[in-house]
Amino acid sequence: MSELIDTPGSYGSPKTEARAGRLGYLPVALFGSVMGLTGLSSAWRLAHRMYGTPLWIAQVFGVLAVLAFLAIGSGYAVKWITGPQVVKAEIEHPIAGNLFGTLFISLLLIPIPIADVSLRVARVIWIIGAVGMIVFAWFIVSRWLTHRQNPAHATPAWIVPVVGLIDIPLAAPSIQLAHIEGFLMLALAVGLFFAVPLFTLVFSRLMFEEPMATNLQPSLLILLAPFAVGFSAYVTVAGKVDRFADALYMLTLFLLTVLVGRLRYLAIACPFRLAWWAVGFPLAGSTASALRYAEQVPGIITHGIAIFLLATVTALLLAMAIRTSWGVMRGELEALAG
Repeated sequence: MSELIDTPGSYGSPKTEARAGRLGYLPVALFGSVMGLTGLSSAWRLAHRMYGTPLWIAQVFGVLAVLAFLAIGSGYAVKWITGPQVVKAEIEHPIAGNLFGTLFISLLLIPIPIADVSLRVARVIWIIGAVGMIVFAWFIVSRWLTHRQNPAHATPAWIVPVVGLIDIPLAAPSIQLAHIEGFLMLALAVGLFFAVPLFTLVFSRLMFEEPMATNLQPSLLILLAPFAVGFSAYVTVAGKVDRFADALYMLTLFLLTVLVGRLRYLAIACPFRLAWWAVGFPLAGSTASALRYAEQVPGIITHGIAIFLLATVTALLLAMAIRTSWGVMRGELEALAG
């Protein structure tokens, strides 16, 4: 396997550069925790609307997401100021470079809870995130087409720039911007179109190349995101659950059962690492899609799936948040990033 893969979890900067500056080991992929918490906040908002659960649960997760964004953003700013070569190496990395999309996705999602406090601030943040996501996706696709790629580098992280485009419509109902329907359709169309070949490419790599390292196994759940998030984005833009939306949701359920089966022994085989946050947003997105589907297609089974996922994913993300906070308080952040 290429030497470039030899990074802290293949999510951070190459190890030689990661020693430079302060917080050089901090991976940009940690913004995935913001995505997971915001996605869970959105799921609980849906549960409040559907089942009458307390709204404060969604608001608490929203506050946690914003605080996590501020903390991680501040830490990464220190990394960039004290060691710009570290950030440069991370951007140029064939795997980690794609994960800068987690920053822009976070900017697309945190306007949902922020809109409760300030609609104007939420709109500004969303616009920055949307423009940044479009530019970043263009940059990544151009890089793929300009330089020959190593098939071994085709990991689930490659899907992140595409998922970012699909995320653009999600906050639209919250920020209430007028005359953006065409832009939302552009993001959804490009995201879903590129999701198909990228999913095929990554799936082929998983089948025919050597297995990914154990500490990268949580990232397999990123494969859920184009379908789970695609369902929610499509329903937001189309305004209804039609046959295409049905197909996206059914694909989400099928892949969820396959991938969870693959990861059921992960906690035994791989100690907790920050890379585990790769499971947060895909699972939260699957929960939100299950709730939306149950709202449109009510029934014992659909509501049962939605409630089960909401309870299970909430417990899992809370456990990861507590473990991460405990690690930070104990000064284990560098070890957890490895």
